[in-house]
Parts: sequence; structure tokens; C-alpha cells
Amino acid sequence: MRIAVIADTHDRYAPDLPARLRGADEIWHLGDVCDPETLAEFAALGPPLRVVLGNNDEHPWPARLDLDPHGWRCHLVHIPPRRAPVGARVVLHGHTHVPRDEHDAAGVRWLNPGCISRANRGAPASFGWLEIPGPAELRWRLELL
Repeated sequence: MRIAVIADTHDRYAPDLPARLRGADEIWHLGDVCDPETLAEFAALGPPLRVVLGNNDEHPWPARLDLDPHGWRCHLVHIPPRRAPVGARVVLHGHTHVPRDEHDAAGVRWLNPGCISRANRGAPASFGWLEIPGPAELRWRLELL
């Protein structure tokens, strides 16, 4: 499974981004979409589009999602929690606008694709590819815009 992970669009994104997401099996947006119409081009690509609520959103998206591709419990949320939820193997979050790929003491992997809409806080605009070919393997790759 190949998942495009984006966050913090804040009503804008690079014009070539939808084309770069072609081939994704799913698209996960980690909040701060702002205007839901911003997602129209992503939804038109066809794969399932999963969205969590950001602190700048007023749409009734869920505050968090727990998904289990190939048995990898992935917790999607906008603002990173203080600790990983019980059972989570991967926590994916936005909010900070800074890419992240870390493991905590319990072995949970923390991932942030950065901010898709602009370079700031010392980080370039970016998104991530989460590849989960099966129950024993997970790969993360950051892509700069």
C-alpha cells in the first residue's frame, strides 16, 4: 500500500501537487485544510481521501483516525499527543509545519510530512510517502516541493 501523506494546506498547495500524488492507494490529510474546497482536486484523483480536523478547520472531520493498513496501527491526528495511544505503532501528525521521523522509547514511530502550503519555520514545503508493503515492513520518504 502506498499512501500520500499531506498536512497544513491552509487553502493552498503547489499546482503540480495533485499530479505528484497520482499512483497513491490512499491520501491522508493531517489537518488544517481550512476551506474544504481545497481538497476537490485530491478527491478527484480517485483513491480514498482521509482527513482529520486541524485547529484551523471548521468542517466536521474527525479529530483523529486509527487505521490499520497491513496490521500497522496508524494514529492520524493534527496536533501531536504527549504520548502515543495504546496499540499505535505509528503516529502521524501535522501542526508543527516541520518534518519529523523519530522513534520513541516504546518503539512507536512518529511522522510529520511538514507543511504542504509553504516553507516556514526553517523547513521547505513538503509531503510524505508512507509505503506499507506488508505486515513486516514500513517505509517513509519525504518529498520536497
